[in-house]
Amino acid sequence: MAEKKKISEKALNTAFWRWWYGNLTCFSQEHMQTFGYMWAMLAPIKDLYSSHEDQVKAMQAYTPFFNTEPQIGGIVVGITCGLEEARANGAEEIDDEFINSIRAGLMGPLAGIGDSLIVGTYIPILLGIALGLAEGGSPIGPLFYIIVWNVTEILFEKFVFKKGYELGGSAVDVLVGDKATAFRESVMVLGQVIVGAMAASWVTVSSPLVIAKDSTGADVTLISRLDGAFPKLLTCAFVLLAWFLQAKKGMSAVKVLLLFVVIGFVGSVIGILG
Repeated sequence: MAEKKKISEKALNTAFWRWWYGNLTCFSQEHMQTFGYMWAMLAPIKDLYSSHEDQVKAMQAYTPFFNTEPQIGGIVVGITCGLEEARANGAEEIDDEFINSIRAGLMGPLAGIGDSLIVGTYIPILLGIALGLAEGGSPIGPLFYIIVWNVTEILFEKFVFKKGYELGGSAVDVLVGDKATAFRESVMVLGQVIVGAMAASWVTVSSPLVIAKDSTGADVTLISRLDGAFPKLLTCAFVLLAWFLQAKKGMSAVKVLLLFVVIGFVGSVIGILG
């Protein structure tokens, strides 16, 4: 029996640190974190495959687009390290398509979670404390933020990376078959919930259009009536329109964005959008 292949601790640490400081390597709107991801996976791939041809073939799995919240996204890199180790040991169920289904399924929901908890909650809390400590020009404020952020962020990211690797190592049992279906469906549902929550929280469409006068003579606006029956109905309509144009009509995100700019400008000029 051939000796079981295993990623060395050195290669795992290299992958972690490369992702930590290099996840935005060669960042572009077309690829975003793809090259940073590939840079992180190079050390484990070299550890598992001896020939250059096998290394090149394995790296092809990581060329598709990837983008997520970097800190919590370390778990995806850990998972794929484990998956790659299982594939190198003969797990035929794990191929490029399987690896990318996991990557694509996780990057959206994790981005929503990370942006909400880390960028939208933890960082503002740290900055609030730091600003208080910096009152009067004290250097304690910025030093507090730099030290606390880096220490806690590294410890957290290292933890999720290791947990991801442990999960990836047993991915054949955990993610294949019925468990794989349940996992992927739960990821999709989670992603849909998070996207809906993000749209409701961050997107606002309003209208100053006056449709009537109340008993006191005050203006009654269209948006007040709509929100009274269905809060953020106008916002929901625009979000669904964006989804329809991209998913059903094949429009690119840039074209949808430009269309909304035109709609917003025209609606503002004629007074139906605020």
